[in-house]
Amino acid sequence: MDQQSFKLMGFLDVQSVPCARESVLYGSVGSLVAGLGYFLATSRVRRSCDVAVGGFICTMLGYWFYCRYNLAQQRIRQRMLKEAVRNKILYEGSHLDPARKQTGNERSDS
Repeated sequence: MDQQSFKLMGFLDVQSVPCARESVLYGSVGSLVAGLGYFLATSRVRRSCDVAVGGFICTMLGYWFYCRYNLAQQRIRQRMLKEAVRNKILYEGSHLDPARKQTGNERSDS
């Protein structure tokens, strides 16, 4: 059974784009909190809807940039770790191995 993906506004596939699903969910919660809070404080319906839309946009974009920044950092760390493991496998046991310490006796023998 093939699961059909959900596209927000027709173009943003929230299942395949990293951070999209969480951004929309946090944005909707931010919208609810901002709109309801403004309505409870002022009892102005139209203005509270405007505040809710603004809360959605600000919360969604804020979490989007936060999540994408963390994702980029994680990918950089993964790339560095992958390179380190590749170098460890490549240089292990050779004279280029940085973990291998050479003593004075080994240097004079070779």
